[in-house]
Amino acid sequence: MQKVFALMLLLVLGGAQLAGAQSREIYTNPKFRELAQDHKMLAVLPFAVALQLRPNEVAKSGGPEGVARLEAREGLDVQSALQSYFLKRKAENDLTVDIQDATRTNALLAQKGVTPATVATFTPEQLAALLGVDGIISGTFASSQPMSGGAAFAMTMVVGFGGATNTGKLAISINDGKTGELLWKYDKSLSRGLGSDTNSIVTTIMRKASRQFPYSKEFKG
Repeated sequence: MQKVFALMLLLVLGGAQLAGAQSREIYTNPKFRELAQDHKMLAVLPFAVALQLRPNEVAKSGGPEGVARLEAREGLDVQSALQSYFLKRKAENDLTVDIQDATRTNALLAQKGVTPATVATFTPEQLAALLGVDGIISGTFASSQPMSGGAAFAMTMVVGFGGATNTGKLAISINDGKTGELLWKYDKSLSRGLGSDTNSIVTTIMRKASRQFPYSKEFKG
């Protein structure tokens, strides 16, 4: 009987550990230090955004094309907010790499014909070579409403409601520019306590992950 109980306990504990690993918000590549030891510059790409709007909101926003414009604007604002956060950390001497200016990143992408619709057809290695950086920061943002000031204002004007409700999810990934390997990933579901605009959400989320951000001087991994 004791053996059966012990076996059941092991199965329960093992299942709990597996579930914990699968639901983990932050992943850091075990080989991070080896892969990133020479990294000096990273680039933040515009984020891929999916606005989960109701049919009447889609129609009043100009249909699929209008929603696509809102998503593109939101993606640029997430990119800008993330770059601003990293630049602030750099100014506080708490970042071991530099962040390429988003204006330069977007100009280089445009010159090579890389658009939000085609960026997924390029590997991290190709994008890093194109941008002249050591690593690529990219991600996805899903929300029931726009968070950025411009996109949210546009929605207010055409749909008739105001105030963003930050329900959704933000995922941030960093890939090595040489190998393309995933170095770090952070998935965070949004809640009202994180804020109601892009800058406050991104800042709050990154602060929560700061001790586990591998380019931070606080990182102990």
